[in-house]
Amino acid sequence: MSESLVVCDVAEDLVEKLRKFRFHKETNNAAIIMNIDKDKRLVVLDEELEGISPDELKDELPERQPRFIVYSYKYQHDDGRVSYPLCFIFSSPVGCKPEQQKMYAGSKNKLVQTAELTKVFEIRNTEDLTEEWLHEKLGFFH
Repeated sequence: MSESLVVCDVAEDLVEKLRKFRFHKETNNAAIIMNIDKDKRLVVLDEELEGISPDELKDELPERQPRFIVYSYKYQHDDGRVSYPLCFIFSSPVGCKPEQQKMYAGSKNKLVQTAELTKVFEIRNTEDLTEEWLHEKLGFFH
């Protein structure tokens, strides 16, 4: 499968929302959860959440359907500094329909480029989305 395969475009209003989200100045965790409207072949907003922990975020994700998440996370570094990295998380649970998985996998790169994100992670089981998992993943980005 080609890396440049684009199955779905990103809805214009979502592009604008992601741009604003990138530069928001909030100091709490926040998430934008996106799904694919398969009839329109568009990545669209599913829901927006403020003040949400990784564990609460995990509970918002469907167990058998893929989702894209852009997550602004308050990250405490080992030296005491605090940053707010934007993470792109592709939730692609085991047990999804193959055509659904292909549609999401084929649209991921376009969405990551559109949102201009560099911290890109994937989970295959929604239960894996924990504070510890996120800290471990972000630890590589010192």
